[in-house]
Amino acid sequence: MSIETQNKKSKELLKRAQQILEDDKAVDLTVIDIADKTPMAEYLIIATGTSHRHVSAMAHRLISKLKDEGFGRPLVEGLQQGDWVLVDAGGVIIHLFRPEVREFYNLEKMWTVDIDEAMR
Repeated sequence: MSIETQNKKSKELLKRAQQILEDDKAVDLTVIDIADKTPMAEYLIIATGTSHRHVSAMAHRLISKLKDEGFGRPLVEGLQQGDWVLVDAGGVIIHLFRPEVREFYNLEKMWTVDIDEAMR
């Protein structure tokens, strides 16, 4: 698959994942472009659920919809606990948190810090 094709597929996946999470009432949905920071993915989505049950339900629906719509079968971690669920869908990695867990790990800060600036 060419880089252009992969970028297009990742953008389609990003839009669809955002829509699914918005439909499920995800709170404070944030998208971070990480294409220039790591080869593991092009985008991160970080979102919050209101409870263990909400986080787990969003993850289950996201996984099912992405699979049914031809985006493949994402890899998933943390689904049983529902505190922090990581969904690796290839070009897009989705982190779903309960509010206090998201605040504790603060992934937005980690992925948006400029490395050159941090080394000063």
